This record gives sequence, structure tokens and C-alpha cells, in this order.
Amino acid sequence: MKKGKKKILFVASEADPFIKTGGLADVAGSLPQALIEEGHDVRLVIPQYRQIPKKYKDRMESVCHFRTKLAWRDTYLGVNKLVEDGVPVYFIDNQYYFDRDSIYENEDKHEQFAFFSQAVLDMLPVIGFKPDVIHANDWQTGPLPLLFADRYRQQSYYQDIKTVFTIHNLRYQGQFAGHASGDVLGVAPHHWASGNIRHNGLLNYMKSGIMYADHITTVSESYANEIQTSYFGEGLDYALRLRADDLSGILNGISYDKFDPETNKNLAVRFSKGEIDKKIANKVHIQQKMGLEVNGDKPLIGFISRLVEQKGLDLVKAVFDEIMETGAQFLILGTGQREYEEFFKAKQLEYPDNLSVNIKYDAQLADQIYAGSDMFLMPSRFEPCGLSQLISFRYGTIPVVRETGGLNDTVVAYNEETGEGTGFSFANYNAHDMLHTIERAVSFYNKKGIWNKLVNRVMNLDYSWHNSAQKYSELYRHLTGDEEQRLLQKGDESEVQIKIYEPDVKPKSEVKVKKNKASKKISINQAEAVELAELPGIGDAYAERIVNYREQNGDFTKKSDLTKVKGIGKKKYQKISKLLTL
Repeated sequence: MKKGKKKILFVASEADPFIKTGGLADVAGSLPQALIEEGHDVRLVIPQYRQIPKKYKDRMESVCHFRTKLAWRDTYLGVNKLVEDGVPVYFIDNQYYFDRDSIYENEDKHEQFAFFSQAVLDMLPVIGFKPDVIHANDWQTGPLPLLFADRYRQQSYYQDIKTVFTIHNLRYQGQFAGHASGDVLGVAPHHWASGNIRHNGLLNYMKSGIMYADHITTVSESYANEIQTSYFGEGLDYALRLRADDLSGILNGISYDKFDPETNKNLAVRFSKGEIDKKIANKVHIQQKMGLEVNGDKPLIGFISRLVEQKGLDLVKAVFDEIMETGAQFLILGTGQREYEEFFKAKQLEYPDNLSVNIKYDAQLADQIYAGSDMFLMPSRFEPCGLSQLISFRYGTIPVVRETGGLNDTVVAYNEETGEGTGFSFANYNAHDMLHTIERAVSFYNKKGIWNKLVNRVMNLDYSWHNSAQKYSELYRHLTGDEEQRLLQKGDESEVQIKIYEPDVKPKSEVKVKKNKASKKISINQAEAVELAELPGIGDAYAERIVNYREQNGDFTKKSDLTKVKGIGKKKYQKISKLLTL
């Protein structure tokens, strides 16, 4: 294998196209393939659920099977394999744990996913694949870094392996009775006594992953900062602040092959950038199909989502009649909480020509809504990454979003003075702020010259997995020591150019790193945010917090006051204080 290329084991509880309930499956189904294109040896492993279609089970080949122990339980562990789109995929086979009517909603799910996490570690020497990095995802794999630290890392076979744990949605944590730490996981008592796996008196699988992985990532830079605050931290913000030096945000991507308006067979009329008339033809088609008034000049707002409070539906309910008064049509697809389903179905009776409510999941219809809509509404209370705004860009549909998480990182608010921007956004979680933003978007829709430029611009954006895979590659190299060896060879005084991969909406930049050259100290009472951000270990987010704290509280009287700045704990203070002066 080429230098810098790694062996990666990607561990997830679901992956497209085998089994899917949410966005995690999209990531697990696409990121490994993008990493392989970067030159890495990547394997994927998921449970072998009953619900996996027969056409995939028929292609599986048995790799191995043996007995293992989960705490005191003697149990069967089988490993099957197939290759999908160039990605080797392993399936953990145990009918007792995975041949169930439900994937996640089982009374012993703590035991199911403890077994899955342990099985992944147990299989490695048997299948002959020793990864440089094991990349686990969400609470279902939270036990893996804990088990690895408790009894695997000490073994010679495992000792050089690093672990990464990605948080896709912090709200879902996997919380169970405390006795399971010994009875199911079988880990030493000090993990519970230390509080590392305990939260509110319960065993917490998400916290276990956070506290024991070598590095934690989440699916956007803004969400990585947000979850260190009490508002977004879902009770675990303190743990994330403790691990702040080992936490980063890497934005998800989407498959540009799957969501391609030029080739997608689900569309009534396929189109490419600049073919505005063909995009309008898709709108006319969806209007006809859903029983709306057929009018190519009328703005159409799409909404495809789980119908839950997180997605901002309380805001939509509060000003729904005012939204309809803008003259826009509204097309809703999704299922969720009964109160929202019933509300929208009742409203459809009031607005039969301009509102279509579809309480179901339909992938073909979803593609047609993305392609036929002019705008896409995402007023989320919180949004770790969000994929719908990225899919919307691909189809020339302009997002209207709240500035949170990945929405804040991907949608640049339209500025009529400069003509720049890729969508429309509002900051406060407020119904009338959302309404005014929708009204503003509709007003620009009626200015066809401006709107068509905006449509063409967003279709030029690149949010494919390539950019994300580049950043994960840098992370893996850093964790396994390659980056330090490359940058810090003794006696080398030359400058190194590190390319920072960003979507085209933002200018690409370069970071210059000088080796073995002492940095001049910067005054925390005089420096601007841009100066502070250039220092190692600070970055844009912490620089802004330092400056904001100074503006609100006056000059720092001693350097240790930096620990009063949100997110700067003792560990980060020790890292950055030597670079700063009063």
C-alpha cells in the first residue's frame, strides 16, 4: 500500500443499500467508496439483519464462524461477506440478535449492540484484516471504543489500532440500566465508577464512545461547536468540552451519481445547469401529479422530512396561513408525529390547489419534489449536517434554512447588494423570522434574472463525498502519525503547504506551517479574531469566543481567565496559553 494510505474498518448499524432508516445509512453507503477512491483499503461492517433483501444475502459468502463470549454468555459469531460497488462489506451473523421484527426497537438492544461492537473486534484476527483505524458511528457502536480500551488494546495484535467515533445525532444516546456495564459489556468496574460511561445514573453508549475513542468527529463544523453548549449538548456538553481537543467537524457529502439531474430516471424530464425550462417542466409534472394548480410561474416550496419537532414544524404551524398568503404552493412528504400529520392533512382541505400533503416515504416522489420545487424549506431547531439542502443544490432548488449546524456551514445567505449567496436563511428560532425569510425568497423568485443566476450557481457547487473523504484522510494520517512525521522532520525549516478542501462556495485557502520555528506571542487583549485564529489549537470558533468574551467583560486581567471562555478547559488552556500574552 502507498505511503499515507490506510486500512480503515468502517463500523455502522446500517448502510445503504442493504438496510436504511436514516442518514447514517447514506453515509455508511457512500463514504467508504469515496475513501477507496482516495487510495485507502476500506472495509464496511454491519449486522446481518433479517430485513436485508434476499438478493444481497444470496451473494454473501461465509468468511468464518466461531464461538465467543459476551460477558458470561457463550454465543455464535458468523461473518459473511460480499463486495458492493468496490467496497468489501462484512455482515455479523447471529440470528438470536439480528433476526428480529425490528432493527432498533427491542428490549435488549443494549445487548444486541454490545454483541455487535465486540463481534467486530473479535473477528479481526480471524478474517486477517488488521486496520490502522476503526471508525465507529453513533450510539449503537459506542461500546466499541470502550471495549477496545478495556481489554483489546493491551493485546499485541490490537495495540497500534486507533479508534474514531462519529456523532451523527447527539439526541439519540443509547441509555440503559447501569448493571449492564458488567452483566452485558463485562468491563472493569472503574469505567462506571469514574463516570466515563455513566450519565444521570444510566449506562450511556454515546458517552462511552465520546470518552474512549482516540478522536471524535461530528458531521459539520458548526455542530461540533454547538454540541459543546448546554442548549445543543443534550446533557453531554460537559463530556464534549472535556474532549474538545480531540473533537472536530467534517461535513457530510452526498452521492453525485445518485442525485444527478442529468441521469436520474425518476425525473419526468432530465436536465442540466442552464436548462431552466426543463426544470420548470419538472415543476409542471409534479403539480399535475399531486393535484396542485398547474402554473409554471407559481413558486413551489418543497419539504421532505420526518415530521418531528426537531425539524422546525412548530414554527411552520404557527404561521402556516401567512406562508400560504405569499402565493407559493407547498408540497410535503414524510411521516412522523401524529399532531403534525393531522395538522397538515387538515390544512390540505383549506388549500386544495396549493398544498399537497403526502404522509409516507417514497424515494421516487422525493426525487421529483427536489427537481420540481423552486425552494426547499428547512427551519430546523438543530441539524447536525442535513442532506436535503445539499440534494436541493444538486437539482437547482434554493434552500430556505435556519442557521444551525450543517445548514449554517453550507447555505450562504443571499446578499442583494453583492449578488452573492446560495440560499436564504434566518438565525433566531422564531416563526416570524422564518416567515419573513420565505417572503424574501418569494420576492426574489419573481425577479427571474436574479433567480436564474442563483439556480445556476447552486448547481455548480460541489458537495460530493470527495471533499469529505479528503478531510477524513488527513484525520486518519494524523492519528496514525504520518502527518507529524511528514511535517516535523528534525532540521527541516521549509514551508509546507497544506491544502484545505472546501466547497466552491468558499475560496480555497492554504495554511502555511513552518517547522521548528518559534512563534511570536500574541496579546489576547489586543489581537483581532483573525490573528488569534491563525494560532495552532485556536481556530476561528475559539478566536471569536475569546474576542466576544473580551468585548463583553473587558480586558483579561490574567491569562488563566481564558478558562472562563466557553469551551476552553484546562487541557486546551495548557495547549494555547504558551502562545499568548496579556
